Amino acid sequence: MLIYREFNFEAAHFLPSAPPGHPNSRVHGHSFRARITVEGEPDSETGLVMHFDDLSAALADARDALDHRMLNDIEGLKAPTLELISVWLWNRIANRVPGLAEIQIVRDSCHEGCIYRGPRALERMAAE
Repeated sequence: MLIYREFNFEAAHFLPSAPPGHPNSRVHGHSFRARITVEGEPDSETGLVMHFDDLSAALADARDALDHRMLNDIEGLKAPTLELISVWLWNRIANRVPGLAEIQIVRDSCHEGCIYRGPRALERMAAE
């Protein structure tokens, strides 16, 4: 069974790999939406995979680190692409979210997104 919690954040960034003169080479901002998915079976006593209050508490620190920030200034996000933001968020919360299954980051202002299923998924793909 899968459950998820979403949070929004606003942030500025630029992409160092963008060619000179490209709009992404300049500082600009986006509205982002993060969806964190947890996989597990409902507890026999509570009926919950994970209490949403516990999931929200685990995400609060990461949301604060991203919201209204310059993403390029955050350690580990010198090139803040959707892909690297997803990996950064996974690494930030994995030890606090048992059953973490997927992170989806969407740039609402551009209708673009990234889905990251963690390092284990990448290892499985490499083995195939």
